[in-house]
Amino acid sequence: MDAVVLAGGYATRLWPITRHRPKMFLPIGEETVIDIIFAELEADARVERVFVSTNARFAPHFEEFLAARAYRKPQLSIEQTTGEDEKFGVIGALAQLVEREGVTDDLVVIAGDNLLSFAVGEFIDFFEATDGPVIAAYDVGEPAAARPYGVIELDGTVVTAFTEKPERPESSLVSIACYGLPAATLQLLPAYLADGNNPDEPGWFIQWLQAARTVEAFTFDGAWFDIGTPESYLEAVAWYLEGETYCSPDATVTDSTLGPGTQVLGTASVTGATIDASVVFDGAEIVDAQMTDSIVDEGARLRGLQLEAALVGAYSRIDG
Repeated sequence: MDAVVLAGGYATRLWPITRHRPKMFLPIGEETVIDIIFAELEADARVERVFVSTNARFAPHFEEFLAARAYRKPQLSIEQTTGEDEKFGVIGALAQLVEREGVTDDLVVIAGDNLLSFAVGEFIDFFEATDGPVIAAYDVGEPAAARPYGVIELDGTVVTAFTEKPERPESSLVSIACYGLPAATLQLLPAYLADGNNPDEPGWFIQWLQAARTVEAFTFDGAWFDIGTPESYLEAVAWYLEGETYCSPDATVTDSTLGPGTQVLGTASVTGATIDASVVFDGAEIVDAQMTDSIVDEGARLRGLQLEAALVGAYSRIDG
């Protein structure tokens, strides 16, 4: 089988941090979000090719990223867009990729901004044991929290109802962006799009599929993070660090207190500061500051500030 890692979004809710970088490159400890996915797909002998579905704007970033790593499987498949208003939608882009790359095998599709607590190999085991399309499903705890997602109901592992972004969810079990699509299902993509169906969110395609054929769900416990907002990114960092603090070996921290879930990266410098649940990027300098739930991009210089839930762009200069 093949795999597609979806990496074509522009992550506008994370601007300015992701204005000039794919959000999949956001660091989680010593790794990036997408490194974790690539490593698992690289290690699974059942996956022959890994297509990285990205846009023309970020393609050079991915070329440089992959050239610096030892992965053998990932190869770029470029959607010819450079801005949010030009996007084909996830399903539109996937249909184009299948045709462009000549994909004829079963396909595993994973969003490159997902931080998963299960091994991708476990999902592939489940996919191989079924005859049709499968989705990964996670219980978000209460129906109200499920509204932004595809909400599902199950009978065993069989999906009995699937509703994309319902106003009043009947369940707290949601579909996450991890799909197993048999080759026969991929052949339905052109018909789905030709009928004028929603080309954007994959959940609309799954809802369309489930209405006519059996779809099964791989459920898991633990944690799942859809890294689309500053809050979800910081939550993912805190979960991954297990309440600890991560400081790069090249970072300098002097007369400062770093709270749980804090990352100080690269050659960042922190002096006389108190930082909680925040991320300080390479080359940033924080002096005499208090910071909570904030992200400071590379090369920024902050002095004498109190920040809460702040996003500071690269190479900013701010004095309190």
